[in-house]
Amino acid sequence: MNNRVLLVLVDGMRPDGIEQCAHPFLRQLQSESACCMTASTTMPSVTLPCHASLFFSVGAERHGITTNVWVPQVRPIDSLGDTVARGGKRAAMFYNWEELRDLNRPGSLIHSEYHSMELTGGIESDRYLTRQAIRCIETEAPDFVFLYLGYTDHAGHTSGWMTEDYLEAVANASSCIETIYRALPAGWNLVVTADHGGHERSHGCDIPEDMTIPIYFAGEPFAKGERLSGVNIKDIAPTIAKLMGLTPPAEWEGKCWC
Repeated sequence: MNNRVLLVLVDGMRPDGIEQCAHPFLRQLQSESACCMTASTTMPSVTLPCHASLFFSVGAERHGITTNVWVPQVRPIDSLGDTVARGGKRAAMFYNWEELRDLNRPGSLIHSEYHSMELTGGIESDRYLTRQAIRCIETEAPDFVFLYLGYTDHAGHTSGWMTEDYLEAVANASSCIETIYRALPAGWNLVVTADHGGHERSHGCDIPEDMTIPIYFAGEPFAKGERLSGVNIKDIAPTIAKLMGLTPPAEWEGKCWC
């Protein structure tokens, strides 16, 4: 395979938040993709460790990141972005939580754009990054794009998971994902996930509310409407590598689903 891939991660998005939010797209996407609405993240169920497990396809005991503070690896592994670059392909990243900046080595990305939520307000920041990612896809011909939408987690910490404000943030993320999905050229796959869930105004525990995440794989070769089981956040990078015709690093632990 030699597909291009858009990976969208909605920080703190619970599967039941998708079912209860007002915007229908992510519910509809379940019938247009192979998905797992009971996928698992890794402990600790905190943003940076979970992103590291996604991008490096190993657990925290291997990548060494256990808090939201970046720690250089003693035995470095290539991340998903590094693997894309080493394979001679072009990667781009859009995010509104600055701690994600170290997920890929310097020089691995052709475009890296951070936009503070404080500049435009959190919900508009997600919309802005979506527009910027679409512009990049249209004008810069990347092979892999990572779009991080962080306002959902902010709403969960501020108002509480599954509150009206939180569900509004999930609905906004669903709208952003529909907008960029409809703008994708032919030959692209869409992968949608979350890093963790949440309960009350927090997360980080080994409980279903924090550990259960959605994972969608849309586009060829995935069967529309297929329900997957046993998917883990560590499986995302190997699956994307296979879609792009890349060889994953030997250290990656995740399973490929295509």
